[in-house]
Amino acid sequence: MLAKFFVANRIGFDVTSCGNTIWQVGGGRSLALGAEGHLMAIINVTPDSFSDGGRHLQVEAAVRHALECVEAGASILDIGGESTRPGAEPVDPGEEQARVLPVIEALSKQTDALISVDTYRAETARLAMAAGAHIVNDVYGLRHDADMARVVAETGAGLVMMHTGRGREADKRADVVDDQLWFFENALNTASVAGIARQNIVLDPGFGFAKNAHEDFALMARFAELRALKLPFLIGTSRKRFIGSATGRELAGDRDVGTAATTALLRRAGASIFRVHDVATNRDALRIADAVLAAEGGTRV
Repeated sequence: MLAKFFVANRIGFDVTSCGNTIWQVGGGRSLALGAEGHLMAIINVTPDSFSDGGRHLQVEAAVRHALECVEAGASILDIGGESTRPGAEPVDPGEEQARVLPVIEALSKQTDALISVDTYRAETARLAMAAGAHIVNDVYGLRHDADMARVVAETGAGLVMMHTGRGREADKRADVVDDQLWFFENALNTASVAGIARQNIVLDPGFGFAKNAHEDFALMARFAELRALKLPFLIGTSRKRFIGSATGRELAGDRDVGTAATTALLRRAGASIFRVHDVATNRDALRIADAVLAAEGGTRV
């Protein structure tokens, strides 16, 4: 516990209880976190995503699906133009932008939901913010593109910084929580130097990203320890392989009930936002968890 206290203070964060938090995002928008959890709907504008590749590749189909997710209860729409599944081929930046920008532009005119761009490229992030996005969701936690932190700071975007083990074989810590704290301490220092405000940042522990099932479940079991960082957390467990390893569901599309179980458990442990494919199922799980938290007389961020 002392090590976690040290980490939280070293990066200059208040170590008192978070209580209710306001996440500041682009376009002068914000999202209240605390009393209730929020759902971020996955909108994959890709032909090869592991669960729903090709279903929403066309602009009209992606926009229609996104609006249906808002109706089902999503507060945030996460638009991605490149699959991040293991073994997926990188997409040319121009192709990524051609996929996501028309969808973001259309949605910005048709919904008040917050719009996130799922990208690790600074130029895509810059163009997406100009097109109407509010949030940058970087699966490399500012480690891939040296210009990403500057773009986020200049645009005032909300930032989701994800932990990943990809490409980190030399510096990955053996203990899952120690590795999270080490990774985020460095990422938060990068953000601070670039001028990204703390209130614009949400962290993502990166379930399934260069982690085996044992590590994913260990991270779930010890998730409350990450609250030492005193920032809100977004969770991305939806339809991941480790859920299938426990449930026996081989097909990704059959893992929505298992995903909802992780949503309820991690909401109880202190997570705030849940990135999901099936909004309706996870909405119900989240409402149950929120009701239990309310009965306990507290909120968690």
